[in-house]
Amino acid sequence: MEENEPLAYSNEEVIERIIKLTEGLADFWSSSNGWAPIKVADLMAKSRLDWQASLARVLRVFNTDDIKKEDGGLILAWTTLGSLTEGVLKLFLSVWHSSYEESALKSTLRGYRDKHGGLIEPDILILEKLRVFFAKEIYPKKIREIWKEEGRLDIIDWILKIQQRRNAIHAYKNRDIGDFDEFFVELKNFLIIMRSLTDSFPYPDDYKPTEK
Repeated sequence: MEENEPLAYSNEEVIERIIKLTEGLADFWSSSNGWAPIKVADLMAKSRLDWQASLARVLRVFNTDDIKKEDGGLILAWTTLGSLTEGVLKLFLSVWHSSYEESALKSTLRGYRDKHGGLIEPDILILEKLRVFFAKEIYPKKIREIWKEEGRLDIIDWILKIQQRRNAIHAYKNRDIGDFDEFFVELKNFLIIMRSLTDSFPYPDDYKPTEK
């Protein structure tokens, strides 16, 4: 499967693929006792992965003519995409919890340990903290330089853009929110990133979430 294949999908197809994959991830990881390590399973059990699936289904609303006429609809679309982005980043760190814990506790970055030096769990992190952690510990500069040479999407820059667009919901003064054409391009990029992150997840031999 080509990495950029989602860019050729229709708006409807990319939405349905995101929904199906998000629902599959939520179904498995929210009840992963007996498969995932105890700490991971406990963390997933208390996380609202069902809300992530619900947000994914809401994406259908943003592909209707009426909402495309409203700036408010576009602001809500970016907000939804920002929340889905935050969710999949948290899911990644939760699935690979032991690696996250090791990196967070030894990192010079601030904001990943509490006042007693203990770990701040990934489900507590805001999008900015997630972006900074991924930029330092998951996709450092040398990886991003390879992406640039290969003409691939820079995930860290992409997260920052979605973060800025999502923050329009808090704005009273003018802020660039783009348009729905741009939103659907970034929604397709989200599926590319979602695949990249979740394809690394371990599963039993007879199961893996799919997009169809």
